Formats: sequence, structure tokens, C-alpha cells
Amino acid sequence: MRIELTRDLDACRALRRTVFIEEQGVPEAEEWDGLDGEALHLLVWQEGAPVGTARILLKGATGKIGRVCVLAEARGSGLGAALIRAAMDVLRARPGITHARLGSQVHAIGFYERLGFSVDGPIYDDAGIAHRDMTREL
Repeated sequence: MRIELTRDLDACRALRRTVFIEEQGVPEAEEWDGLDGEALHLLVWQEGAPVGTARILLKGATGKIGRVCVLAEARGSGLGAALIRAAMDVLRARPGITHARLGSQVHAIGFYERLGFSVDGPIYDDAGIAHRDMTREL
């Protein structure tokens, strides 16, 4: 497994299309929100193929981790946790960033809690999927 910052938006978008649009039914108009150009992107490689991605948006002292996905065949292998740890490392390396924020699908809250995130706010709908915001100090 290799995780890297990337400019290969085609690979990141292909993964997001597979997981969010095709698998989870997120409408294309909501997935392609116009923010990819200002974001940092991580790409996870396994056996020479991209299998996961995440997007990081920087605003003030906050790094927002989003669009986190791993292909179904690679889930349960620790790649998702490694991807979040890599995103945290990217944020720690940025001057002035003091905490991370993300919107977790409700079923994944425990996953993010094990990585040090805490629920911060009520349940809300994002693209027809129940989410809760979560935060973690760096």
C-alpha cells in the first residue's frame, strides 16, 4: 500500500464515482461540487491500482477531510484508517491548522472515533445519507 498527495483528479473522481454515485446513489450534481480544484487530494495505491481517496479543504485553522472512500474489495484491510492518518499528517504539516473536521456517515462514526474524532453536532442529511460532523484537535 502507498498513500500520496496527488494531482491525478481523474483517478480520485473515478473512485468517488464508483463508491458514492454508483454504490451509494449520491446524485452527480452533489458529488461534483466545484471544490476539487482548491483541495488537496490523497490517493491510496494497492498492487499498482488506486483503491481509495480523500479530499482535504483548508479554511482558517481547520482542515476539512472529505470525500473519503475505499473500493469495496479493499475495505476491512486497514486502508481507510491509514488514509485518515495520512490526511492528519498532511494537516499537521500545514502552518496554522489546529484541528480537523469531517462529516461522517452515521454508520461510520465508530470508525472515526477509533481514530480520535469526536461527534460535534446533530444528525443531518447530506445527499440522502445521514451524517454527523466530527472534529479532532491536531
